[in-house]
Amino acid sequence: MDALRAVLFALSAIASYAALLYKLTAIRRSWRDWAYVAIMSTLILQCLTFTLGALSIDVSLFGVPNLTILLLHLVAVAYCISAQIMMLLWANPLSAVRRRVRAWLLSAAALCVVLGVLFSIGNRPGTPSTEFSSGSKDPVILTYLLLFIVSQAVPCVTIYRQCLPYARGTTNPWLRRAMRMLAAGAVVLFLYCAARTVNILSPALGLHLGAWTLAASVFSVLGIVVVSTALTMPSWGGHVSNALSWRRNLRSYRALYPLWQSLYESTPDIALEPPAPRGSARRWSDLHYLLHRRVIEIRDGWRALRPYMDRTDPAPETPAEQAATEARRIKRALRAKDSGSAPEVSQDTGAFGDHDAKTFAAEVSWLTRVSAAYARLD
Repeated sequence: MDALRAVLFALSAIASYAALLYKLTAIRRSWRDWAYVAIMSTLILQCLTFTLGALSIDVSLFGVPNLTILLLHLVAVAYCISAQIMMLLWANPLSAVRRRVRAWLLSAAALCVVLGVLFSIGNRPGTPSTEFSSGSKDPVILTYLLLFIVSQAVPCVTIYRQCLPYARGTTNPWLRRAMRMLAAGAVVLFLYCAARTVNILSPALGLHLGAWTLAASVFSVLGIVVVSTALTMPSWGGHVSNALSWRRNLRSYRALYPLWQSLYESTPDIALEPPAPRGSARRWSDLHYLLHRRVIEIRDGWRALRPYMDRTDPAPETPAEQAATEARRIKRALRAKDSGSAPEVSQDTGAFGDHDAKTFAAEVSWLTRVSAAYARLD
């Protein structure tokens, strides 16, 4: 069971170091930003906490038994306080929360002193390390452990209460997601604190939890992975959005090709510039521009077909019928233009298929449906 607990600590440490290394990439441009400094401090303390937890703590330090456990707990306290300060600086300038930051630092210092005093009293010669890690019947050690758990639980509550209002107040979608994920991580870590409290009290209550004692370590790993992801999300979220946008643009660009190709062959002048050869770097270097250009060229090609557009079809009802009807009209207009004969009933004014899109995305969606219907006609 101790080996499994060490593995869980190691997984938490790996997640923490991954987040730290990722945030280090921004140190040159952000090292003067107090919010960035707070995030880096939190991640460093997080790494140190779980590194100490992953290593064997049943050793003496400077000849004092169990001193590594006290060091681990003090670093964990500093980590929780740093996370609380990070949240304050994430949403406010330092000048606005200076007093609250100072209050948290003073509280952390006082708590560390109290924990140190209780540890020195309870750490009698021959006291096993399990007394300070798994729980004890000794009232001094029990008070020490419960005070430590309270120091871990309080920031979970305050961070959760701060994240949701911050998430509602921001216009940055990835920062909003990060805040919500951080709130979820705070809930999971609070469950860790609750499970750890049960573990601590079990010896005094005469309970034997067996494998259930690992629940605290499982909650700890899950919470740290969620928190580590949330802390880095605002940095890499924009790249994910850009990649998804590029993929959507590529799919739309290709979907519009059948309609564009026919209109281009009928009226080559609609091309703002010669089409790039297939496989060229220029072809995919700026898909946003290329997609806009393709939409404009389709519009221009449609305008060239106005005198040949037959409007005798019955009015379609559903969006699918509208797209299919417009595709048939374009097909007939292209044939009429090739033969040089305009229909008796035509329209040379008005919007494309009487369709007035409110946004560019809606326009692309409409033209994509028309292009798909047009391709099916062939």
